[in-house]
Amino acid sequence: MKISVIGAGGVGATLGGRLARAGQRVSLVARGAHLQALQAGGLRLVDAVDGRDDRLPLPAYPDPAALAAAEGPQDLVVIGLKAHSIPAMLPQLAPLLAPSTVVLPAINGLPWWYFHRAGGPLDGTAVRSLDPEGRMLADLDGRHVLGCVVHVAAEVRGPGEVHHTGGRRLIVGEPDRSDSTRLQAVRAALAQAGFDAVASRDIRFDVWWKLIGNLSFNPVAALTGYLMDAIIRDTGALDVIRAVMREGMAVCAHYGYPMPMTPDERIDVARQLGAAKISMLQDIEQRRRLELDAIVGSVIELAQRAGLEVPATRMIYALTTARARALGIEGH
Repeated sequence: MKISVIGAGGVGATLGGRLARAGQRVSLVARGAHLQALQAGGLRLVDAVDGRDDRLPLPAYPDPAALAAAEGPQDLVVIGLKAHSIPAMLPQLAPLLAPSTVVLPAINGLPWWYFHRAGGPLDGTAVRSLDPEGRMLADLDGRHVLGCVVHVAAEVRGPGEVHHTGGRRLIVGEPDRSDSTRLQAVRAALAQAGFDAVASRDIRFDVWWKLIGNLSFNPVAALTGYLMDAIIRDTGALDVIRAVMREGMAVCAHYGYPMPMTPDERIDVARQLGAAKISMLQDIEQRRRLELDAIVGSVIELAQRAGLEVPATRMIYALTTARARALGIEGH
């Protein structure tokens, strides 16, 4: 397949690099010093999961238009951007899209397409914390989108150098819950690249399963500076985690996705990550804009729509927003 990765950061470059190692034709879109290093020396993918250190000479471009001019329309477009960078990028994808092109958003938080082809009275509804102008499904025809939930840890350690530090599970699924030919093709390509790739019958459940963890652990990590194992050892922090999880579980149950676990069972899953540095803490340390709206604000919005009270979630959102502002980080 011809595959492009829009946003070749930690997760995006790990997906692109592994797909290229498996024989796919992969191109990257990046910016700044990272782009310059990719163009000069290719992608260095240090893969702790497989014990490999590869230098991959992948073509890299500053934007989708330049990639399309050189490579033409793509079979698969992977979006590896932070959630707040996606709205401005979607209209730029048009030159890469043929009628059959699949767009795979490998992103954190509630996805902007959540209610697309969901069925029921909210079908097609925009989530305003993600899509304030309600334009994202118009800027990118939703028929291109294949849902994706990422259980992969990776980070950019320097320009052109990405470290895959843990996890290989990728869950993909159609927004309309169908078992499509393209779903199976993308799953097979990801499996060939060494991922534990799963085709989901209802990708929204998988979105919520991951989001319940991110909703609670990410802001706590950003506020405390704790790695995952330190959070797990702190009984006071875990009380906050449990309170936010209970609220998040009430919200997803209202929307048809009750979680088949307790907060403590979900904490036990996170315990397996050991001393992982959570993405929102990485962003705090690098003074990058946080994905608070995608991970926390979207849940608050859905709770308000449902008439549910989520005081712990609102409190942690307010405190993390204040922390970012105190550090001079714009937006949230």
